[in-house]
Amino acid sequence: MRPIHSKITEITEESPNVRTFFFDTQFNEATPGQFVMVWVHGTDEVPMTLSGKNSITVQKVGDATSRMFELGIGDHMGLRGPFGRGFTIPRNDENVLFIAGGVGAAPIAPLADIVKARGIEGRTILGSRCCDEILFRERFACGRVDITTDDGSEGRGGFVTDQLAETDTSDYDRIYVCGPEIMMYKVFEILKARDGHVKTEFSLHRYFKCGIGVCGACSMDPEGLCVCRDGPVFNGGELEGSEFGHYERDSSGCKCRF
Repeated sequence: MRPIHSKITEITEESPNVRTFFFDTQFNEATPGQFVMVWVHGTDEVPMTLSGKNSITVQKVGDATSRMFELGIGDHMGLRGPFGRGFTIPRNDENVLFIAGGVGAAPIAPLADIVKARGIEGRTILGSRCCDEILFRERFACGRVDITTDDGSEGRGGFVTDQLAETDTSDYDRIYVCGPEIMMYKVFEILKARDGHVKTEFSLHRYFKCGIGVCGACSMDPEGLCVCRDGPVFNGGELEGSEFGHYERDSSGCKCRF
């Protein structure tokens, strides 16, 4: 539970608002999809999904992430974890489909690395707002990669759901999804209509401070599942009838509509 004082060894600028930070701390036993609590000294402690055994990929969206963008190689952050439930690793004889939107590619990328290394057949639907913000396309090169961009600057103009609607998902044994929750919920609806949501895993993002299910900030109705402890990866069957896709909670625990 004590943060490990970790030094930044490398920073990669993935896009104008996304950077990957590499550390001298390795989380070799982490499962793809698990997260660490990142202590940005003097600012805040926030959850970040691991994008590699020693890296996090950060989008500049608030105080803590803005402060991270001011740090350089040799600076330090505190890391504790890994926490939570990650993705199920597919068997070598299974076909997999990855669906990622924006920085949601980061939690799935380590799983794609495993799939590629094992020679498992994989296909990816990778979405972003524009061509400059497409993340980790080379890491998803374990099979066909369909690019979608909101502005049509590369690949198919539109959303990942447009591509998914035309994809025969019965060909895949496992489906993995991460991105903005509204996107994920639309994916959920498409797959549920095909009875494919039960073979699909979704990586959720919620506000929380503890990382172990104590503070209750990430508790989801009606079962009271905690995203930090019981997730952040959930099977689609677990999300039926939940608040997923309908509302989230702010730092005080109040419900907020998406």
